[in-house]
Amino acid sequence: MNSSLNAARRARDLGEARESVADLLVVGLGATGAGVALDAASRGLSVVAIDAHDLAFGTSRWSSKLIHGGLRYLAKGQVGVAWESAVERDALMCRTAPHLVRAQPYLMPLTPEVSAAQATVTMTGYRLGDVLRAAAGTPRRTLPGPSRVDASRAVELVPALREAGLRGGLVSFDGRVVDDARLVVAIARTAAAHGARIVTRCRALELSGSGVQARDELTGETFTLRARKVVNAAGVWAGGLSPAVRVRPSRGTHLVLREGALGPLRAGMHVPIPGETARFVLVLPQADGRVLVGLTDEPLDGPVPDVPEAPEADVVFLLDVLGSVLRTPLVPADVAGAYAGLRPLLDGGGRTADLSRRHAVLTGPDGVVTIVGGKLTTYRRMARDAVDAAFPEAPPSRTERLLLVGGPVGGAVGGAAAGVPRRLSERYGSEAAAVHRLGEGRPDEGLPLGVTVAELEWGVRHEGALDTADLLDRRTRIGLVPEDRATALPIAERVIRDVCGG
Repeated sequence: MNSSLNAARRARDLGEARESVADLLVVGLGATGAGVALDAASRGLSVVAIDAHDLAFGTSRWSSKLIHGGLRYLAKGQVGVAWESAVERDALMCRTAPHLVRAQPYLMPLTPEVSAAQATVTMTGYRLGDVLRAAAGTPRRTLPGPSRVDASRAVELVPALREAGLRGGLVSFDGRVVDDARLVVAIARTAAAHGARIVTRCRALELSGSGVQARDELTGETFTLRARKVVNAAGVWAGGLSPAVRVRPSRGTHLVLREGALGPLRAGMHVPIPGETARFVLVLPQADGRVLVGLTDEPLDGPVPDVPEAPEADVVFLLDVLGSVLRTPLVPADVAGAYAGLRPLLDGGGRTADLSRRHAVLTGPDGVVTIVGGKLTTYRRMARDAVDAAFPEAPPSRTERLLLVGGPVGGAVGGAAAGVPRRLSERYGSEAAAVHRLGEGRPDEGLPLGVTVAELEWGVRHEGALDTADLLDRRTRIGLVPEDRATALPIAERVIRDVCGG
């Protein structure tokens, strides 16, 4: 079946969903919800998946873009969680999404504030993580092992480092997704290719064991969607739909640095947070040239907002910790943008920073299955467990080896095809040539990040984008920097008009 998502398919899928009884109805289209839809559809179940907003509207687009092996969990003795992360990282890097997930080096600078004992403990953790890598089957050529480097090499990797007292650094590797929102789009489209009905702008108002009271957010019409089973994958909003589930959101803030703020970076960084064990501020170079700095871990009190804000205190905290290892500390003017995501942690008391990242599958008295907790890396395992709970009699999950849309045929990831910009290949995989052809012969309109008008059109025609926010904030991520968003908005508006005829 065709994997393309667009306004016409949404209308058709919603109409069919209202007239039938699905095997499974999924609420939420972040990574986990889209993963549940894919897992169930690939097992032969009929699936309807809805979201009040857009694909990857919530937590899934606000991550650090890490596909990680669980170093922090090892430090806390949570070997099972770390092992699960290593196994799922291997699946993403080697089988399901090698076009979207790649290795990224990180340097932990050994400054005077890092004791010899702390350096030894950290390197031990890196080496244990490398043991998990090997046990999970990830080849070293895909994910190199850790090493210690001298001060001159550390400065080569991160020229902005303060050299006074620098004893060198510890280098480790982990997985990085080119764009978390694009990963969700690929999962949802793969689910659609297996027959799942993917319906955005459809809000769940009330859940029951036999369906959902829903509202079409485009028309305001309310109706019932019927299903044999319902999975609540609404993330931080899950408790509002299943009140017995106690979710304790934790805010994670990231900064988006202005171009050149840290100079050339050949590696990311792990900067230890003073007074914390195995917690770091991360410097995360992105494929698009931006640099992210994150992240905080603070409890959120009160109502859960649709789009959380990054408070000034978080910005100051991140700049202060990062500045402790730099020759010239950064100032707020070096920050081009900031964003905050909310982790959907299962309430267990104590600090949110100490709550387990293990996911939980909970079945309510009404039969509704809720999946909470976890992290982006383990979305596939979470989805599998949720479908197993809803349909214990179903065939086994197939997603561990199921290539996502855009993945390389034959399993080998090559460079860009002849004449196709490498940037497109890194974001669209095997579809990059089609995106490129869509824009051939057109003038460069100067969109930020090197984004082309063809990418915006592709987002509307094939990736389910219904408005400018979908295009700028989730399909391309131009919107992470307000000035860039303002520049691109008129062009995105024109694309929506031209493609949709409105």
